[in-house]
Amino acid sequence: MVAAMLRFIRLVVLLAPALLLGAGAQAEPAAKQLFGAKQLPSAQRAQAIGFYSKGCLAGGEAMPVDGPHWQAMRLSRNRNWGHPQLVAFVTWLAREAAEKDGWPGLLVGDLSQPRGGPMLSGHASHQIGLDADIWLTPMPSRRLSAREREEMSAVPVVKPGPHEVYENVWTRAHGRLIRRAAMHPSVQRILVAPGIKKRLCEEAGGDRSWLAKVRPYWGHNYHMHVRLFCPDGSPGCKAQRATGSDDGCGGALAWWYSDEPYRPAKPSKPAPKKREMTLAALPSACRGVLAAETRAGTQTALAAFEGHVPPSVLAKARDMRPAAAALVGLPYMPRPRPARP
Repeated sequence: MVAAMLRFIRLVVLLAPALLLGAGAQAEPAAKQLFGAKQLPSAQRAQAIGFYSKGCLAGGEAMPVDGPHWQAMRLSRNRNWGHPQLVAFVTWLAREAAEKDGWPGLLVGDLSQPRGGPMLSGHASHQIGLDADIWLTPMPSRRLSAREREEMSAVPVVKPGPHEVYENVWTRAHGRLIRRAAMHPSVQRILVAPGIKKRLCEEAGGDRSWLAKVRPYWGHNYHMHVRLFCPDGSPGCKAQRATGSDDGCGGALAWWYSDEPYRPAKPSKPAPKKREMTLAALPSACRGVLAAETRAGTQTALAAFEGHVPPSVLAKARDMRPAAAALVGLPYMPRPRPARP
């Protein structure tokens, strides 16, 4: 009896640290709440940290809300932040496309949050400051108001069902814009709707090397998602697999026009409830990004907008973060010990 009791006590002592660490990980707030509450970037050297869908951004730079050939959209989201290389790329693309491709200017959608990380809504990626959504709606010849940037909808380029472009929307300039983006050496891949990929394959001509970077994917009927390679000076950035040299206009594209993507899934056990991502799932350097001081002289997208901002837009910006600000000051829980391989 005594021996059994001693074995029980020894087991409890051995398991206690693991139980406490597990409880701490569960008690930790969702990472999207912590990063969503940070409205300005960290005063750190610019670095992309982690993977595109599991990381953060140190020393983020703001994409100006207005430029000679671009306008930022959805200012209430405050997602016009990125690694300096991303901001430089979007600025370059806007200028080159306007001057050489007959594209009047870019409407710039989401880049990243000021310190990257998981977002309160929307994207699973865009976490390390190297992703940008560029609308495939040409920029109007006038400056949009804050309300218009909030409420204006992008024009769909593709019919979602048959994956064919709208002939009254698609122009050769769309193709030139996407080609120019894909030809840039810093671009890792571009996601577009299958119908856009199909049309690009048909119109590409002799030089098809850039087509390998353009990948068909769901939900990109009105914008292209541009992703950059990990930049120099970001040793903690995790690269994505290469796109390869195949132009993607053969079997990979034909799959989208078969029955395969639309077959009902086979019955299986209910998927386990997805847990919210916590800081424990992100690179350890992301804790330092959250804790770092704010870089002086920075502004949110709405604050940087020069013009009248309607109360409804201001309220929308506040409502996006109803309780997140209170979470930022919480003490960090210890990271759970990694399991043995």
